[in-house]
Formats: sequence, structure tokens, C-alpha cells
Amino acid sequence: IVWLRRCTHYLFIVVVAVNSTLLTINAGDYIFYTDWAWTSFTVFSISQTLMLAVGATYYLTFTGVPGTATYYGLIMTVYTWVAKGAWFALGYPYDFIVTPIWLPSAMLLDLAYWATKRNKHSLILFGGVLVGMSLPLFNMVNLITVADPLETAFKYPRPTLPPYMTPIEPQVGKFYNSPVALGAGAGAVLSVTFTALGCKLNTWTYRWMAA
Repeated sequence: IVWLRRCTHYLFIVVVAVNSTLLTINAGDYIFYTDWAWTSFTVFSISQTLMLAVGATYYLTFTGVPGTATYYGLIMTVYTWVAKGAWFALGYPYDFIVTPIWLPSAMLLDLAYWATKRNKHSLILFGGVLVGMSLPLFNMVNLITVADPLETAFKYPRPTLPPYMTPIEPQVGKFYNSPVALGAGAGAVLSVTFTALGCKLNTWTYRWMAA
């Protein structure tokens, strides 16, 4: 039964990691949504926080070893790099390809777990807040390193988008004036729930396998 339980856990980890990547594979494409760039950034920040916090916490509490959250973030990053490699075939320049940054936030999750001597409740509270607040910040730094995003978006319209979704003249301040602050604020609150879900997922799997 032990080997069956462990195999099931590892299967879940792979499934969660793959699905996390698939759900966030285009989360670095804020630049394509020129009309609603900041709105997209905020929404995508929360979606990335969800997938990272749930998956990394699940993996971390399963192994009980600080460092596995960072490893999980690395898996997501490598998967995304591979998938974004297909963009080269579409003719996009290298400096326009944005891969969301998960690793620093995953490291903070590991740090919270290690510093509190593997206390699950501290992981949920402190780790969740740190992930939610840090992820939008790191990704905004990532975004501003892209060379001339507006010009490039017009020059390389996304071929998979229908004509009516091709980037048009942006409306400055159309929705959110501070996407980092809003994403970090919402993330700091929601990520605690996301982290708790990751811990609970671990408990549920153990109970299911033990039944």
C-alpha cells in the first residue's frame, strides 16, 4: 500500500505541475492585450499565484523538505520555456517572449516553511502572504524588460487571435492605475486560501489512498 500511495502522490504532483503550466502558459502575454494590459496583468497575477501556491504547497507538505517548492517552481518554469519555444516558429523575437517568474516566490514559500520549523499553519499564513505579494512585483520587473512591447505587439500581431482582437490603440489608465499594488493586495489575501488548499489536497490524497 505504501508504494501505491507514493506512486499516486507522484502522479498527482506531475498532473498538478503540468496543468499549472498549461493554465499559465500564456500568463506572460500581457503585452498582447494592449488594450487591457494592466487588467490582464492583475488577473494573470492572481491565476499564477493560485497555480504556484496550490501545487508547490502540495508538493512541499508531501515531502516535508524545504526546497521542494522551489523545485516545483523550476518544473513550471522549464515547461513554460519549452512551450514558448514554439513562438520562435511563429517569428516572434526573443526579447518579446515573456516567461512568468515563479522561482523567487517559491523560494519564499520554502523559506517560510524552513524558518518556522515546518509548521504547516505558519506556512499557510506567512508563506501564502509572501507568495501573493511577491509574484506581481517580480513579474512586473520581468515585463518591463521587454523591448518596446507596444511597438512589437503591433509589428507581430498574434496569429492565433481573430482580427477583432488584434492590439489597437491603448487607453491609458483605462481600468487599473496600479496593477502591481492591486495584484499584490489581492494575492496576499487569496494566496493564504490557495496555500491552505494545497495543504488540504495533501490530506485528502492520503485519506483517499488509506481508505
